Amino acid sequence: MIKAVLFDLDGTLLNRDESVKSFIHNQYDRYIQFMNHIPKDTYINRFIELDQRGYVWKDRVYQVLVDEFRIANITWEDLLQDYITQFQNNVIPFQDLTSMLDELVNTNLTLGLISNGKGQFQMNNIKGLGIEKFFNTILISEWEGIKKTNPEIFNKAMRELNVEPHESMFVGDHPEKDVQAAQNVGMLSVWKQSEEWTDVIADYCINHLNEIPSILEILNKE
Repeated sequence: MIKAVLFDLDGTLLNRDESVKSFIHNQYDRYIQFMNHIPKDTYINRFIELDQRGYVWKDRVYQVLVDEFRIANITWEDLLQDYITQFQNNVIPFQDLTSMLDELVNTNLTLGLISNGKGQFQMNNIKGLGIEKFFNTILISEWEGIKKTNPEIFNKAMRELNVEPHESMFVGDHPEKDVQAAQNVGMLSVWKQSEEWTDVIADYCINHLNEIPSILEILNKE
């Protein structure tokens, strides 16, 4: 019997690729007086390349951008602060996010969220999506002092939800940090498929969030 479902954030609930495109498009427009010597598409594409799907923090990204494009009269620190404060206004959810969470809560499942990343930044993005209310626990690696794949961050979440691993399911997009890490602590794993990886071995694979309630319905009838 599955009693709790836990989720990753970026690439699972939050469509980070589209959110980044939205943010950097708007940032260019906000600071066009400093960037009008750079073609907009060039700036956007270079940011995305340097960002490496979020695995490079933006202090380094903006230092490179300012240097390469010879951006004057505004510092990389200014651009970084804009990212920190404005990204939450550009977050884009994956389709059916809220309706899926509503359905799970209405079937008396307990929900949790575990995310690697900067604490307040990730919390602002969760609030930007309007989904904070659905979760009984939210653990973010910076605030916890541990990150996925460390088993303790999964175990802490389950303790806070008062469930055992065999009563828990974890949904994420990363083969190691989400799928394998969840399996290592005895949780059922659901891989939200991504073009970035192939041949991921998970208990279940989904393309869309609206597939999750059906999986749980089958599991909890067994």
